[in-house]
Amino acid sequence: MQTPLYKLSSFLVCGAIFSTPGVAAQPQSPDDDAWRFQVTPYVWMTGLDGTVRPFQGAPTAHVDKSFSEILDSLDAAFFLAGTARKDRWVVQGDLTYAATSDSAALPYGLSARAKVRQTSATLLGGYSWEVGHQSNLDVMAGARYWDINAKVKVGNLLSATSDTSFIDPIVALRWRNDFAPRWSSLVYVDTGGFGAGSDYTWQVMGSINYQVHDHVHLSVGYRHLDVNYRDGGKRLDFSQSGPLVGLTFRF
Repeated sequence: MQTPLYKLSSFLVCGAIFSTPGVAAQPQSPDDDAWRFQVTPYVWMTGLDGTVRPFQGAPTAHVDKSFSEILDSLDAAFFLAGTARKDRWVVQGDLTYAATSDSAALPYGLSARAKVRQTSATLLGGYSWEVGHQSNLDVMAGARYWDINAKVKVGNLLSATSDTSFIDPIVALRWRNDFAPRWSSLVYVDTGGFGAGSDYTWQVMGSINYQVHDHVHLSVGYRHLDVNYRDGGKRLDFSQSGPLVGLTFRF
């Protein structure tokens, strides 16, 4: 039987899995002086693995959950990425929200219930270069904000709450290549933390993108994210890997 600590630790981490740099194809005319925008709702089908201490004084727990196990605990979720471009300048944003809950039976007829709400917001800005006739490289920097609120309640006897928020400075590279009519590839890499928020964080993502319509692209890819955070007695060391799907609307 899973303990309340295991469930709370899992929920503290699982909210983080829904942040992504955006999987969509990018505009092909970087010299255009007008602003161009794209919006990407997406899903990341990942499990998680890591070590978590949700609050000071709690024992350290190891978390190993599949995507289906995480999905069983999900109450609500919202994930949206966007990009704006003008000439060679690029601005990228990402907003995620996830709420999870679960319960576990305890001895003596008691039960424990855990709830977690997670929000993250990423904002990056940078410059785009042409790399060959069909490729572009974006060099960006910015920050990612994390806010994770977790609460566990054991019957009417006791409850514990953990609030964790921090900001990670981030540097990123994104390379896009048109390799066939309507087809493109995208590779994204970032790293950050540097002890300012988390001790360190990094991620890598690759996708294949197909132009379904003049203003609509479908993307399928794979992503890995790693975060190492410590603050006093709190500890969040976790990684996620899994396939992702996104649908981009350009205007």
